[in-house]
Amino acid sequence: MSRHVAVLMGGWSVEREVSLNSGAGCAAALERAGFRVTRVDVQRDIAVVLDKLRPDVAFNGLHGRFGEDGTIQGLLEIMGIPYTHSGVLASALAIRKDKAKMVVAAAGVPVAHGINISRFEAAKRHVLPPPYVLKPIDEGSSVGVVIVKKGREHPPQEIAREDWPCGETLLAETFIAGRELTCAVMDGKSLGVTEIRASTGEFYDYDAKYTKGGSIHICPAQILPNIYQRIEECALTAHQAIGCRGVSRSDFRYDDETDTLVWLEVNTQPGMTETSLVPELAAHAGMNFSELVKWMVEDASLDR
Repeated sequence: MSRHVAVLMGGWSVEREVSLNSGAGCAAALERAGFRVTRVDVQRDIAVVLDKLRPDVAFNGLHGRFGEDGTIQGLLEIMGIPYTHSGVLASALAIRKDKAKMVVAAAGVPVAHGINISRFEAAKRHVLPPPYVLKPIDEGSSVGVVIVKKGREHPPQEIAREDWPCGETLLAETFIAGRELTCAVMDGKSLGVTEIRASTGEFYDYDAKYTKGGSIHICPAQILPNIYQRIEECALTAHQAIGCRGVSRSDFRYDDETDTLVWLEVNTQPGMTETSLVPELAAHAGMNFSELVKWMVEDASLDR
């Protein structure tokens, strides 16, 4: 009998739509690979739903809070349902960008200078000399990211709005000019490095990530071999330092002019839509999408 996989998607974070798209694509690929699949739009009754379904494996296609922060992982541990991607501790650590940076920096990976700041304080004054970046400490997909350009007289005001959805604390980081690069790690090995260029706009924001044609992916990245290797080494170090399992993806900035490389963050639940980077890097490494998600299911476990 084929294994029963519950594909968890949706949820209630600001990345709900991305998760639904990722989950749908993964579910279809798993069916092509021969698994029995149940698509689950995760709501607050997820424990009851899973108790009735009793799947062999949970494929975690959730993004953002609850799905990516160790919470759903803890529930799956309690229920004894093996799951994909990283475990409780790594998930909780990785989603907190400030804490993850401390751990990764201690492992020898270069990171950008940054400070935590109240969003209201950041709206009153420049908390770092421009140019700098303001980002929520625990969101993904570039949600809520604001770039404060050099020469800007006043700090951004949108972060003080009453309807701001991204938390009270922001991470302010020195802006590093240059290339946007990303590296996936799977089964303890690099899948390669991709350079990302936004087709419109000035950085790889939410729309550039998830709109068809919103970004240009250069895979493999056309950079010096020693920089390519350094990025692979840093991505693997970050993956191991945080304790990731399965597939992760680390994001970097590299400035050719100053030869400055910084690690930005690790994604423990990388996007799996048709425009996503990990499936593209896996294809570059010789693995098609169905083979990728099949490996992820076979890699699923408890106590991750």
